[in-house]
Formats: sequence, C-alpha cells, structure tokens
Amino acid sequence: MTRVEQIRAALQRALDPQLLEVEDDSHRHAGHEGARDGRGHFNVHIVSAAFEGKLPLARHRAVYAALGTLMDTDIHALSIRAEAPAKNG
Repeated sequence: MTRVEQIRAALQRALDPQLLEVEDDSHRHAGHEGARDGRGHFNVHIVSAAFEGKLPLARHRAVYAALGTLMDTDIHALSIRAEAPAKNG
C-alpha cells in the first residue's frame, strides 16, 4: 500500500469524509533537509461532518489523530484543508 493509500485509508476510517483528496508533493522537496529521512510531503483536502462546529485547530488535530503513527514514520510535512460540509438553504 502506498503512503497516499495509507493516508486515505486512515482518514476514511476515522472521519468518514464526503470528499477526500490526498496529493503526494514529495517530489517538490527533494533534497530538503527535513525530507532526507525518507518521509514525505503531502496535501490533504477533506470535507467531513466530523468537523461541524469545530475551529480550524480542532479540525487539524482530528486529522493528525486519525493519521496516528504515520505522522512519525511516513509524513514529514502535511498541508491540511479541513472543512465541514456546506449547509444548503
């Protein structure tokens, strides 16, 4: 399973998103001091009802919690766009 697949699976399990996009941006950081240990750079856009009523910091903490040890073993940098579903009407 690729890192993107692992990230997607962890977020899907924990946050049941309506929309989930995960992009591996590691190639843009080749040679970067923080990337030398082999961990990657990723962008996540996630829309989940789990974020309803939560401030951005709480949403980011929920994403970090869902990723668990991946944050220590596979992810060096993570850009997060975490949103609650838009209300209609």
